[in-house]
Amino acid sequence: MRDITPPDLEIRPRDRRFGRDKGTARWWNGGDPVATAFYNALSATFPKGEAFFVESVRRYREDTPPRLAREIAAFTRQEVLHTREHVAFNRRVAEAGYDTTRLEAAVERRLAFVRAKPPIAALAVTMALEHFTAILAHALLADPRHLARADAESAGLWRWHAVEEIEHKGVAYDTWLHATRNWSRWRRWSVKAKVMLLVTRNFLVDRSIGIADLLAQDGLTGPRIWGRMAWFAFAQPGMMRRIMGAWGAYFLPGFHPWKHDDRALIAIADSDYAAARLPLAA
Repeated sequence: MRDITPPDLEIRPRDRRFGRDKGTARWWNGGDPVATAFYNALSATFPKGEAFFVESVRRYREDTPPRLAREIAAFTRQEVLHTREHVAFNRRVAEAGYDTTRLEAAVERRLAFVRAKPPIAALAVTMALEHFTAILAHALLADPRHLARADAESAGLWRWHAVEEIEHKGVAYDTWLHATRNWSRWRRWSVKAKVMLLVTRNFLVDRSIGIADLLAQDGLTGPRIWGRMAWFAFAQPGMMRRIMGAWGAYFLPGFHPWKHDDRALIAIADSDYAAARLPLAA
């Protein structure tokens, strides 16, 4: 199964900084409060979440094959840069007048629950969320309309992040395959399927509550705003609807993230960041 990862794949961190010394409009995504809240709520999860991903994967790196060990190192460097840039982005969100402390506290509660479980549970959660993030990244890059009206710096940040999420989408999965190499196929599938269902439920519930929290700070509440949120997510532009097929593929026997090789999509966006690419890990 590990052989499904493309042999010529390069996971190359791109050291870019976005929006420094610049303010960000309160509704930076085309003046749309719902579109803005969707991304702001997602970004609020990244600093703590990506630190958790790194922690979960690195715990199993010691006895991995050399190539996977190099990929884990590159994955770590990418995630550290993502954390740095989303900390800066979240600071601009706060400067625009939003309080994200409740969103961040909700993330911390979820992570504390997982950290109390055996380490393999944290890796399973990371694997599921990395797949979720990668298919969202694919949808973002595949349809330029998602960020067509966003300010240039914010749009650049999200596209840069999406490129790297696709690029390292197989690392947590390959680490899981290695860590569970002595498990039966049924046990491996059963655990990963149950974890993905739980992760999906929590993702949808927590992000919806977070988006509603941010919109309430704009005075936007009630059934109508929840309807607008649902329309944005599942109708137009409908990112959540568009990822449903890729989400469902996770449950198929023999699934691997690189069974869908979308590096051509990376290449379309990557030209903007080529000069920022760091050397490959040794």
